[in-house]
Amino acid sequence: MEPTKDVTVAQLDDFDEVIDVRSPAEFADDHVPGAINCPVLDDEERARVGTLYKQVSPFEARRLGAALVARNIAQHLQTVLHDRPRSWRPLVYCWRGGGRSDALCEVMRRVGWKAGKLEGGYRAYRRAVIEELTALPQRFTFKVLCGRTGSGKSGTLRALGEHGAQILDLEHLAQHRGSVLGELPGIPQPSQKLFESLLRAALHTLDPARPVFVEAESRKVGNVQVPTALIEAIRGSECIVIEADATVRITLLLDEYRHFLANGDALNGRLRALTVHYGRATIDRWIDTAAAGRHADLVAELLEFHYDPAYDRSIQRNFPAIGHARFVRLRTADSAGLHEVARQILAAGSEARLDQR
Repeated sequence: MEPTKDVTVAQLDDFDEVIDVRSPAEFADDHVPGAINCPVLDDEERARVGTLYKQVSPFEARRLGAALVARNIAQHLQTVLHDRPRSWRPLVYCWRGGGRSDALCEVMRRVGWKAGKLEGGYRAYRRAVIEELTALPQRFTFKVLCGRTGSGKSGTLRALGEHGAQILDLEHLAQHRGSVLGELPGIPQPSQKLFESLLRAALHTLDPARPVFVEAESRKVGNVQVPTALIEAIRGSECIVIEADATVRITLLLDEYRHFLANGDALNGRLRALTVHYGRATIDRWIDTAAAGRHADLVAELLEFHYDPAYDRSIQRNFPAIGHARFVRLRTADSAGLHEVARQILAAGSEARLDQR
């Protein structure tokens, strides 16, 4: 490859490292997964240059921008990039594949690195993400883990992955457990755009010739939405229902939501968000139950009055294959129980393939 040739999104994996030279705010909103941020203008500098361009002149803006870019590139070379070997091949991108990425690429090529520039920059990458998330889901055969809240779907999905099965963990990508108490403490969710970038990257790691296990989810996982093509492909797929006794489910949820149970204010806030559905008297009773330390009783009531009815309505409405689902039972609320369910699912799948021969 010629060192000065622009490259396409399809060639992202051909490089040793991807460098995003946009500002930190642009990078935080979305970026190529695995890319590092080496801004040639930070957020404040970018605003200063833009204001100068509009209010004074393009020339003055370019002169200030050049000085700031030169200083920042020098800093990156002396810090983040100081230990890259001579053979290193970076790919650089900015917003449109213009001045910001040109500046860093030019210096890198002078150093001797075979730096590539992403043609069209982030905008071209974003278009590719949208296009691929429309087409990619149709290539896969999904097997959907269903079951009421607390039946161990997420744990079973992880266990399947540990047993070598292909999995797509939407809750992990969304940084949310997908329920009213699903927010992870201290961990912000990605933006919608970054969630879609992470989805694209995850789908690229999967083999279409092998089934992909995924958990039944709502269209929204916390504050992000699963793209239409993917949610439709999942909802039209084969279902596997995990069942568990109430004691097992409560034990799992007490462990899963222990951070909420230990934080009365956060828990109360989430419960009060349900007032519109259940009325103030019910919510006050649930809050009093939690305050008294009767967390198992609270979880039991939430399952009976909130989670189970919502699940039953959603699963019948959104998963037409549920009537032909296979059933497995989670018998213990521990790792051994989850791995046993995963083994049963994989064994049943092997038997089904043998029956088709």
